[in-house]
Amino acid sequence: AICEGARVLYISPLRAMARDLEKALRRPARDLGLPVEVETRTGDTSSSVRARQQKRLPEVLITTPESLSLLLSRPEARGLLGGVGLVVVDEWHDIIDNKRGTQVELCLARLRRFSPGLRTWALSATLANAEEAAQAVAGEGQSARVVRASIERPLLLQTLALPPGFELPYSGHFGTRLAPALVEWIDLERPTLVFCNTRAQAEIWYQSIVQLKPEWFEWMGLHHGSIDGEERVRVEDGLKSGELRLVVCTSSLDLGVDLAPVERVVQVGSPKGIAKMLQRAGRSAHRPGATAQVLCVPTHALQLLEIVAVRDAIARGEVEPRTPLSRPIDVLAQHLVTCALGGGFRADEMYDEVRSATSYRDLSREQFDAALALVRDGGVSLAAYPEFRKVVDQAGTFGVPDRRLAALHRASVGTIVADATLVVTVAGRGRLGTIDEGFAAALAPGDTFVFAGEVLEMVALREATLYARRAKKKSKFTPHWPGNKLPITGALGSALRRVVDEVSRGRDDGEIATAATMLVEQRRLSGLPGEDELLVEVVETPEGYHLFCFPFEGRRVHEGLGALIALRAGRLHPATFTIAVDDHGLELLHPEPIDWAAVLTPALFDTAALVDDILASVHISELMRRRFRDVARVAGFVHPGLPWEKKSARQVQASASLLYDVFTRYDPQNPLLSQARHEVIEQHFEQERLGAALRRLSACKLLFTRPTSPSPFAAPILESRLSKNVASTETMEARVRRAARRHR
Repeated sequence: AICEGARVLYISPLRAMARDLEKALRRPARDLGLPVEVETRTGDTSSSVRARQQKRLPEVLITTPESLSLLLSRPEARGLLGGVGLVVVDEWHDIIDNKRGTQVELCLARLRRFSPGLRTWALSATLANAEEAAQAVAGEGQSARVVRASIERPLLLQTLALPPGFELPYSGHFGTRLAPALVEWIDLERPTLVFCNTRAQAEIWYQSIVQLKPEWFEWMGLHHGSIDGEERVRVEDGLKSGELRLVVCTSSLDLGVDLAPVERVVQVGSPKGIAKMLQRAGRSAHRPGATAQVLCVPTHALQLLEIVAVRDAIARGEVEPRTPLSRPIDVLAQHLVTCALGGGFRADEMYDEVRSATSYRDLSREQFDAALALVRDGGVSLAAYPEFRKVVDQAGTFGVPDRRLAALHRASVGTIVADATLVVTVAGRGRLGTIDEGFAAALAPGDTFVFAGEVLEMVALREATLYARRAKKKSKFTPHWPGNKLPITGALGSALRRVVDEVSRGRDDGEIATAATMLVEQRRLSGLPGEDELLVEVVETPEGYHLFCFPFEGRRVHEGLGALIALRAGRLHPATFTIAVDDHGLELLHPEPIDWAAVLTPALFDTAALVDDILASVHISELMRRRFRDVARVAGFVHPGLPWEKKSARQVQASASLLYDVFTRYDPQNPLLSQARHEVIEQHFEQERLGAALRRLSACKLLFTRPTSPSPFAAPILESRLSKNVASTETMEARVRRAARRHR
């Protein structure tokens, strides 16, 4: 029997967005005198409210993918959610192409089992493949429609005017030399967001602005994902109320929270994607018909061309597609345990239900049974261990009778796998946020560093907490976090190749004129490729012989491409290569000369043995070991522990490594190993994009040049190599310029 429960579910990917939505939905209900309860249920919801909601849900419930999964794991899930007639999924473009989106698809499939007449809406922006995205949220076998709003918002995308005599460097990531010019442009009467691509960059820019304008301190805020949640809420509320007028942030403010007072947006560095630029630009003047204003601050000269490429792509209506994942077994394994807890399931019915989710429409019965075997007994090699017998067949219905396994599962529901971090606690202030465990381990008592907008001095490191106090002296030492270097998207790479082609044929307007010095030097030393050409530079220096190629496909594709060229060229001419990449190109450094004109033939870019050659060209086992940890964590084979007995990152890694070794030796066909291998190939090297790039390059003409020294296009790649494992007191720009002078 269906008891009183929710009628409308609103799924938001952000907790902060859920708070705003609750206020926005309560207001009309109150004004119209409707007896409708509106509540949220997220990780921030108090235990007393959650306990009450386990007995009776409000008519309108705003929740997150993780909290919805937890509700579905309750024995009374059908009674609580069986009356839901409408589901709204907000910011669908943000999660459709990752495991959170897959998790939502499976949850919706479960809800349709409870309520066959369920209707689903998804709200989205910046999606090129709206029809495919609509089908994914509607489910297989359901009709899907796309409703497009006709509201047009003009976009004014400009570049910061460079000071007289200022020349952008050929490489660099932070760009703070332009901080004085940006400060002159900023008007505190017009609330502004300054977007940075990484948390470290945001910390550095916040400090740079405060040092230039200390009187702005009380009007400023810093917002990124490693800062404590309460501080992020304070910054968000300060922007809404007008108490804060300038906030330096990362993608943590890309979407969700309505920041209506914000009038202007600044993008430091390349946005890396067209949709990313549109999303951030849309945070300014957030009202119908108002002009969105975004100012770009390039960190090096090549980014001027990226800014032109983004503007051109937006004018043409181009934006990146985002597609659902294909059959991630770890998410399915987790969902099977969730459903077993939430009233149980029968295998045949669950197979049909799972296949109604777009991500699993091609799931074979053999693959489903393999996933079921994982959670039933751990698979072939773990059947003797009770802790891996999560679900039990009870007269044809699978359930979870073990209360401890049930508690462990609920404590780790979700697909977000956090990096190893430590909590930073400051005397007299409390918790500030989290920093990377590796960065913290390198600190000694008395060392100073910048975090959350403050200069801190390390006091002690105990268990999972770094204790610090405010420091009086200055510091430029900033924490680093894993995964900072995002590649440009395929759509932006294509737009950038088009711009370079136009520049090669004489285009010189706007930012291109600003980059004239760099472009003139590039032409003098090497050349500018057309859209159907691949620029190749062969340079001899005291280091050895350099091959530079510029496909403009993005960092991850270039990593795979560099490894493939090294492998395939090495089969023809045995050699040792040092490989370096950036978003624009790649470098192969080798000690002996190679006739690259004879090696770089269409056959070198063949895709027939792509996967085998990727596996042969890199140290895949270490990449797989790291990826397996995340896959095993999502599948529930490795647990971070219960809230009152958390495991350290080292313990979690040790458990994952042990499982990896066991599966590799005794169960090499284990689906979790296969999943880890697939993710390394597809996500680390972007196999699909790499294959498309190889096909494009095989048809390209080679623009073969022999510069007397590394060209401006090569400078950022040199920087990426020179910056690794080297102790130096010089700035990176000075080192790159000195290297270029030495090579002339």
